[in-house]
Amino acid sequence: MVDATIDVLDRGGLECDQNYMLEGHTLGTHDEPNPDVDYEEIPVWSLVIDHPEGTILWDTGSHHDALEGHWPEPLAQAFYPYDAHEHRLDDDLERAGYGIDDIDYVFQTHLHLDHAGGLEFFDGTDVPVFVHEEELKFAYYSAKSDEGSGAYILDDFDHDLNWHVLHGDREQYFEDVEFVRFPGHTPGLTGTVVHLDDEGTIVFTGDQLYRAENFEDEIPLGANLLWGKTEWRDSLRRIQALERRHDAEIVYGHDAEQFEEIRDGWGR
Repeated sequence: MVDATIDVLDRGGLECDQNYMLEGHTLGTHDEPNPDVDYEEIPVWSLVIDHPEGTILWDTGSHHDALEGHWPEPLAQAFYPYDAHEHRLDDDLERAGYGIDDIDYVFQTHLHLDHAGGLEFFDGTDVPVFVHEEELKFAYYSAKSDEGSGAYILDDFDHDLNWHVLHGDREQYFEDVEFVRFPGHTPGLTGTVVHLDDEGTIVFTGDQLYRAENFEDEIPLGANLLWGKTEWRDSLRRIQALERRHDAEIVYGHDAEQFEEIRDGWGR
């Protein structure tokens, strides 16, 4: 167990059809063939892990110019980043008591547009940026071709960055902080398991699990945001095993209700 603190950075919100979050969330019936879409806001957030071995920024959120042309219009319409302009990464860090220069390491769960938009702040620096090999490959493949996932924006991650590429399914670089690959949403999605002194074990699943229903009811992610359903279920079993083994707290990627509960962070 490590004596560390974890701050939660509010990085704004996205408005989207909840069918993206949960497979088959809104379904028609014979008597109601065209039900109303469940269109809600989901939170976008990052973490700052203040660890004895360095300060780690966990994900970098949406780009602050998402609505000013940085995001292609179809993506902006699908995942409307209505307040991105109010959430520059440097400003959100400052509100939490940090500056860009305070960040010793960056960890990217994956490189989708609502998670990698702040990487430009580390362009040309020697700050190590952790990302999984499978994620880096898939992101470039997707952004440079008509295949893969449409949720990558090349300008988010195609910078002069000090990539520190993860290759295994489970790697540890800091005391009691483990990077664990959870393929499913993307092939290289990687979560983080932190064993804290006072608050026990926390599993940050990233977008492997968007909402509580993905975990508690085992409902897969929806629409076209699931790279591999078999891989997703295998990762779900791995997370369930971590919960049992460590009596761990499971943190989802975009659960609005849970976000209100974790705003104060951990270890404070």
